[in-house]
Amino acid sequence: MAAVWLAILGAPVLLSACQHSIEGTAAAYEPDQPAGALYNRGLGYLNAGKYSDAIKSFNEVDRQHPYSEWARKGMVMSAFASYRKGDYDTAIQAANRYLTLYPGSPDAAYAQYILGQSYFAQIKDVTRDQAATQKALAAMQEVTRKYPDSEYASDANKKVIATRDQLAGKEMQVGRYYLERREYIAAINRFDVVVTEYPDTRHVEEALERLVEANLAMGLVREAQTAAAVLGHNFPDSQWYKDAYSLLQKKGVTPQDHGGEISEAVAARTS
Repeated sequence: MAAVWLAILGAPVLLSACQHSIEGTAAAYEPDQPAGALYNRGLGYLNAGKYSDAIKSFNEVDRQHPYSEWARKGMVMSAFASYRKGDYDTAIQAANRYLTLYPGSPDAAYAQYILGQSYFAQIKDVTRDQAATQKALAAMQEVTRKYPDSEYASDANKKVIATRDQLAGKEMQVGRYYLERREYIAAINRFDVVVTEYPDTRHVEEALERLVEANLAMGLVREAQTAAAVLGHNFPDSQWYKDAYSLLQKKGVTPQDHGGEISEAVAARTS
Protein backbone atom coordinates (compact mmCIF):
# COMPACT_ATOMS: atom_id res chain seq x y z
CA MET A 1 0.00 0.00 0.00
CA ALA A 2 2.85 2.39 0.79
CA ALA A 3 4.18 1.98 -2.74
CA VAL A 4 0.76 2.82 -4.12
CA TRP A 5 0.27 6.15 -2.41
CA LEU A 6 3.85 7.23 -3.00
CA ALA A 7 3.49 6.47 -6.68
CA ILE A 8 0.25 8.41 -6.90
CA LEU A 9 1.22 11.48 -5.00
CA GLY A 10 4.83 11.72 -6.09
CA ALA A 11 8.11 11.73 -4.25
CA PRO A 12 8.44 14.23 -1.41
CA VAL A 13 10.57 17.34 -1.58
CA LEU A 14 13.75 16.96 0.47
CA LEU A 15 13.68 18.64 3.87
CA SER A 16 16.56 20.48 5.46
CA ALA A 17 18.16 19.29 8.66
CA CYS A 18 16.79 22.35 10.40
CA GLN A 19 13.23 21.46 9.42
CA HIS A 20 13.74 17.89 10.53
CA SER A 21 14.93 19.05 13.94
CA ILE A 22 11.55 20.61 14.85
CA GLU A 23 9.48 17.48 14.27
CA GLY A 24 6.95 16.92 17.02
CA THR A 25 7.31 20.44 18.47
CA ALA A 26 4.88 23.36 18.48
CA ALA A 27 7.06 25.10 15.91
CA ALA A 28 6.20 22.41 13.39
CA TYR A 29 2.70 23.84 13.15
CA GLU A 30 3.46 27.55 12.99
CA PRO A 31 1.43 29.31 10.28
CA ASP A 32 4.54 30.22 8.29
CA GLN A 33 5.51 26.62 7.53
CA PRO A 34 5.83 25.95 3.78
CA ALA A 35 3.13 23.63 2.43
CA GLY A 36 5.67 21.21 0.99
CA ALA A 37 7.51 20.97 4.29
CA LEU A 38 4.33 20.18 6.21
CA TYR A 39 3.25 17.62 3.66
CA ASN A 40 6.61 15.87 3.58
CA ARG A 41 6.77 15.85 7.35
CA GLY A 42 3.46 14.04 7.25
CA LEU A 43 4.91 11.48 4.84
CA GLY A 44 7.85 10.99 7.20
CA TYR A 45 5.57 10.33 10.13
CA LEU A 46 3.50 8.00 7.98
CA ASN A 47 6.54 5.96 6.96
CA ALA A 48 7.54 5.74 10.61
CA GLY A 49 4.12 4.47 11.61
CA LYS A 50 3.36 7.64 13.59
CA TYR A 51 -0.13 7.96 12.21
CA SER A 52 -1.48 10.54 14.66
CA ASP A 53 1.44 12.87 13.92
CA ALA A 54 1.03 12.27 10.19
CA ILE A 55 -2.64 13.19 10.37
CA LYS A 56 -1.79 16.42 12.24
CA SER A 57 0.76 17.39 9.60
CA PHE A 58 -1.52 16.65 6.66
CA ASN A 59 -4.40 18.51 8.30
CA GLU A 60 -2.12 21.44 9.01
CA VAL A 61 -1.38 21.74 5.29
CA ASP A 62 -5.09 22.20 4.68
CA ARG A 63 -5.43 24.68 7.53
CA GLN A 64 -2.48 26.87 6.54
CA HIS A 65 -2.76 26.54 2.77
CA PRO A 66 -6.44 25.86 2.00
CA TYR A 67 -7.44 24.94 -1.55
CA SER A 68 -3.82 24.58 -2.63
CA GLU A 69 -2.52 21.55 -4.49
CA TRP A 70 -0.65 20.53 -1.34
CA ALA A 71 -3.83 20.82 0.71
CA ARG A 72 -5.66 18.59 -1.74
CA LYS A 73 -2.94 15.95 -1.52
CA GLY A 74 -2.73 16.33 2.25
CA MET A 75 -6.45 15.76 2.61
CA VAL A 76 -6.42 12.37 0.88
CA MET A 77 -3.28 11.35 2.75
CA SER A 78 -4.95 12.31 6.03
CA ALA A 79 -7.76 9.92 5.12
CA PHE A 80 -5.22 7.20 4.36
CA ALA A 81 -3.32 7.78 7.61
CA SER A 82 -6.57 7.57 9.58
CA TYR A 83 -7.35 4.29 7.83
CA ARG A 84 -3.92 2.89 8.68
CA LYS A 85 -4.38 4.02 12.28
CA GLY A 86 -7.64 2.08 12.46
CA ASP A 87 -9.69 5.24 12.98
CA TYR A 88 -12.18 4.28 10.30
CA ASP A 89 -14.83 6.87 11.14
CA THR A 90 -12.32 9.69 10.69
CA ALA A 91 -11.01 8.11 7.49
CA ILE A 92 -14.55 7.92 6.13
CA GLN A 93 -15.22 11.55 7.01
CA ALA A 94 -11.96 12.70 5.41
CA ALA A 95 -12.52 10.65 2.26
CA ASN A 96 -16.07 11.91 1.89
CA ARG A 97 -14.91 15.48 2.36
CA TYR A 98 -12.28 15.01 -0.32
CA LEU A 99 -14.81 13.54 -2.75
CA THR A 100 -17.17 16.45 -2.09
CA LEU A 101 -14.51 19.10 -2.72
CA TYR A 102 -12.54 17.38 -5.48
CA PRO A 103 -14.80 14.85 -7.24
CA GLY A 104 -12.96 15.15 -10.55
CA SER A 105 -9.39 15.18 -9.26
CA PRO A 106 -6.76 12.57 -10.14
CA ASP A 107 -6.90 11.18 -6.59
CA ALA A 108 -10.69 10.88 -6.39
CA ALA A 109 -10.46 7.17 -7.20
CA TYR A 110 -8.01 6.74 -4.32
CA ALA A 111 -10.31 8.58 -1.90
CA GLN A 112 -13.24 6.42 -2.98
CA TYR A 113 -11.12 3.31 -2.51
CA ILE A 114 -10.07 4.43 1.00
CA LEU A 115 -13.75 4.94 1.78
CA GLY A 116 -14.53 1.38 0.70
CA GLN A 117 -11.54 -0.05 2.57
CA SER A 118 -12.59 1.73 5.76
CA TYR A 119 -16.03 0.14 5.62
CA PHE A 120 -14.60 -3.23 4.54
CA ALA A 121 -12.31 -3.30 7.59
CA GLN A 122 -15.36 -3.06 9.84
CA ILE A 123 -17.24 -6.05 8.43
CA LYS A 124 -18.39 -8.42 11.16
CA ASP A 125 -19.14 -12.14 10.96
CA VAL A 126 -22.49 -13.21 9.52
CA THR A 127 -24.11 -13.56 12.93
CA ARG A 128 -23.77 -9.79 13.41
CA ASP A 129 -25.27 -6.73 11.73
CA GLN A 130 -24.03 -6.26 8.16
CA ALA A 131 -24.48 -2.49 7.78
CA ALA A 132 -20.73 -2.03 7.20
CA THR A 133 -20.83 -4.74 4.54
CA GLN A 134 -23.59 -2.95 2.68
CA LYS A 135 -21.65 0.32 2.79
CA ALA A 136 -18.43 -1.38 1.71
CA LEU A 137 -20.23 -2.94 -1.23
CA ALA A 138 -21.71 0.39 -2.32
CA ALA A 139 -18.36 2.19 -1.99
CA MET A 140 -16.43 -0.45 -3.92
CA GLN A 141 -19.08 -0.55 -6.63
CA GLU A 142 -18.53 3.19 -7.03
CA VAL A 143 -14.84 2.54 -7.63
CA THR A 144 -15.57 0.01 -10.36
CA ARG A 145 -18.33 2.16 -11.89
CA LYS A 146 -16.68 5.59 -11.82
CA TYR A 147 -13.04 4.60 -12.10
CA PRO A 148 -12.93 1.34 -14.08
CA ASP A 149 -9.47 2.12 -15.46
CA SER A 150 -7.89 3.03 -12.13
CA GLU A 151 -5.37 0.82 -10.41
CA TYR A 152 -7.89 0.25 -7.63
CA ALA A 153 -10.62 -1.19 -9.84
CA SER A 154 -9.30 -4.76 -9.78
CA ASP A 155 -9.12 -5.00 -6.00
CA ALA A 156 -12.41 -3.13 -5.66
CA ASN A 157 -14.05 -5.75 -7.85
CA LYS A 158 -12.68 -8.51 -5.60
CA LYS A 159 -14.12 -6.67 -2.61
CA VAL A 160 -17.49 -6.44 -4.38
CA ILE A 161 -17.48 -10.22 -4.80
CA ALA A 162 -16.45 -10.74 -1.17
CA THR A 163 -19.10 -8.39 0.23
CA ARG A 164 -21.85 -9.94 -1.89
CA ASP A 165 -20.82 -13.37 -0.63
CA GLN A 166 -20.90 -12.04 2.94
CA LEU A 167 -24.40 -10.62 2.52
CA ALA A 168 -25.61 -13.89 1.00
CA GLY A 169 -24.06 -15.71 3.93
CA LYS A 170 -26.05 -13.55 6.31
CA GLU A 171 -29.28 -14.42 4.51
CA MET A 172 -28.37 -18.10 4.74
CA GLN A 173 -27.64 -17.84 8.46
CA VAL A 174 -31.04 -16.29 9.13
CA GLY A 175 -32.78 -18.69 6.76
CA ARG A 176 -31.35 -21.73 8.50
CA TYR A 177 -32.49 -20.31 11.82
CA TYR A 178 -36.06 -20.03 10.59
CA LEU A 179 -35.91 -23.47 8.96
CA GLU A 180 -34.83 -25.08 12.22
CA ARG A 181 -37.74 -23.38 13.96
CA ARG A 182 -40.11 -24.59 11.22
CA GLU A 183 -40.96 -21.05 10.26
CA TYR A 184 -40.99 -22.05 6.63
CA ILE A 185 -42.33 -18.91 4.99
CA ALA A 186 -39.68 -16.76 6.67
CA ALA A 187 -37.01 -19.29 5.71
CA ILE A 188 -38.16 -19.40 2.08
CA ASN A 189 -38.05 -15.62 1.88
CA ARG A 190 -34.41 -15.61 2.98
CA PHE A 191 -33.33 -18.40 0.64
CA ASP A 192 -35.18 -16.69 -2.21
CA VAL A 193 -33.09 -13.57 -1.63
CA VAL A 194 -29.89 -15.58 -1.95
CA VAL A 195 -30.97 -17.17 -5.22
CA THR A 196 -32.45 -14.06 -6.84
CA GLU A 197 -30.11 -11.33 -5.56
CA TYR A 198 -26.87 -13.24 -5.06
CA PRO A 199 -26.97 -16.05 -7.65
CA ASP A 200 -23.26 -15.65 -8.37
CA THR A 201 -22.18 -16.48 -4.81
CA ARG A 202 -21.05 -19.80 -3.35
CA HIS A 203 -24.21 -19.98 -1.22
CA VAL A 204 -26.67 -20.48 -4.07
CA GLU A 205 -26.33 -24.29 -4.13
CA GLU A 206 -27.29 -24.69 -0.51
CA ALA A 207 -30.03 -22.06 -0.84
CA LEU A 208 -31.68 -24.06 -3.62
CA GLU A 209 -31.55 -27.25 -1.59
CA ARG A 210 -33.01 -25.47 1.44
CA LEU A 211 -35.81 -24.21 -0.76
CA VAL A 212 -36.59 -27.81 -1.65
CA GLU A 213 -36.72 -28.69 2.06
CA ALA A 214 -38.88 -25.73 3.08
CA ASN A 215 -41.29 -25.95 0.16
CA LEU A 216 -41.83 -29.69 0.63
CA ALA A 217 -42.48 -29.08 4.32
CA MET A 218 -45.27 -26.70 3.30
CA GLY A 219 -46.64 -29.03 0.64
CA LEU A 220 -45.50 -26.77 -2.20
CA VAL A 221 -44.32 -29.56 -4.48
CA ARG A 222 -44.08 -27.58 -7.74
CA GLU A 223 -41.87 -24.96 -6.08
CA ALA A 224 -39.69 -27.71 -4.61
CA GLN A 225 -39.41 -29.42 -7.99
CA THR A 226 -38.34 -26.18 -9.64
CA ALA A 227 -35.66 -25.45 -7.03
CA ALA A 228 -34.30 -28.98 -7.42
CA ALA A 229 -34.37 -28.79 -11.23
CA VAL A 230 -32.49 -25.50 -11.23
CA LEU A 231 -29.98 -26.94 -8.77
CA GLY A 232 -29.47 -30.06 -10.87
CA HIS A 233 -29.13 -28.14 -14.12
CA ASN A 234 -26.47 -25.79 -12.78
CA PHE A 235 -24.73 -28.01 -10.22
CA PRO A 236 -25.33 -31.62 -11.32
CA ASP A 237 -22.42 -33.01 -9.29
CA SER A 238 -23.27 -31.13 -6.11
CA GLN A 239 -24.02 -33.00 -2.91
CA TRP A 240 -26.77 -30.44 -2.35
CA TYR A 241 -28.45 -31.66 -5.54
CA LYS A 242 -28.17 -35.29 -4.45
CA ASP A 243 -29.84 -34.38 -1.15
CA ALA A 244 -32.59 -32.42 -2.92
CA TYR A 245 -33.23 -35.27 -5.36
CA SER A 246 -33.50 -37.72 -2.48
CA LEU A 247 -36.06 -35.52 -0.73
CA LEU A 248 -38.22 -35.39 -3.87
CA GLN A 249 -37.97 -39.14 -4.37
CA LYS A 250 -39.42 -39.69 -0.92
CA LYS A 251 -42.46 -37.71 -2.09
CA GLY A 252 -42.72 -39.74 -5.28
CA VAL A 253 -41.75 -36.88 -7.59
CA THR A 254 -38.67 -35.78 -9.56
CA PRO A 255 -37.06 -32.40 -10.32
CA GLN A 256 -38.97 -30.36 -12.88
CA ASP A 257 -38.53 -26.73 -13.80
CA HIS A 258 -41.90 -25.02 -13.73
CA GLY A 259 -40.34 -21.61 -14.37
CA GLY A 260 -40.56 -18.52 -12.24
CA GLU A 261 -38.22 -16.03 -10.60
CA ILE A 262 -35.76 -18.58 -9.20
CA SER A 263 -35.34 -20.32 -12.52
CA GLU A 264 -34.81 -17.01 -14.33
CA ALA A 265 -32.36 -15.65 -11.77
CA VAL A 266 -30.00 -18.62 -11.89
CA ALA A 267 -30.31 -18.86 -15.68
CA ALA A 268 -29.18 -15.21 -15.91
CA ARG A 269 -26.19 -16.07 -13.74
CA THR A 270 -24.88 -18.56 -16.26
CA SER A 271 -25.76 -16.66 -19.42
